[in-house]
Amino acid sequence: MSLLAAAAACAVSLGSTLVPPPQDLQPPPPPAPDPAGNDYRHRLQATALGWPRRDHWCVWVEPSTSEGPGARWDQAWLQAVDGALATWGGVLPITRVSNPDQAQVLVFRRRPPLKNGRASHGRAVLELAKVKRASADGSVAQTEQLEPRITVMISPGQRPEAIEATALHELGHAFGLWGHSDNPADAMAAVPGAQPVRQLSPRDRATVLWLQQQPGLR
Repeated sequence: MSLLAAAAACAVSLGSTLVPPPQDLQPPPPPAPDPAGNDYRHRLQATALGWPRRDHWCVWVEPSTSEGPGARWDQAWLQAVDGALATWGGVLPITRVSNPDQAQVLVFRRRPPLKNGRASHGRAVLELAKVKRASADGSVAQTEQLEPRITVMISPGQRPEAIEATALHELGHAFGLWGHSDNPADAMAAVPGAQPVRQLSPRDRATVLWLQQQPGLR
């Protein structure tokens, strides 16, 4: 993607409106499995308005605010999240932005609240929004576009390698992989293996590349 296209994708939001799930539409059924079994596309779920994918993602990561001894732990968290973003950046166009109003993905340093009485170290929450962004030079507003908006929460209360593995998994959801692999060697495994997975497997890569060929939100 050109620098101009990336700038347009990450232009500042001039306003947005959340889009509730349509009552008269249902998400399509999952796709058929890959005949060769090289990916887990059949375990993904689209929204009723299409696949929540983008040609270019803009990501904001909560900066460190601690001082003194606490800053060390903030930096360890940031380095782990940066490592996960760099891994995804090997297969997807991603721009790290400093203003949350430029981003579709917001990553926060916090433990997710309990869900159905269960605790977790990470969570990604998807919403859809109609967003009006400035033009690349900031002068003229573009028309509204339907965009995915994802809040990612990554707990700092883990070892750095576990934080990176958690971030890699939750960012996979944020980038459109709304489903889980049944193979513990994959970053998107529903049940992780004994060792944190900090790299994308061939199946992870094949699945996200398949997703990028699908139509986006409509």
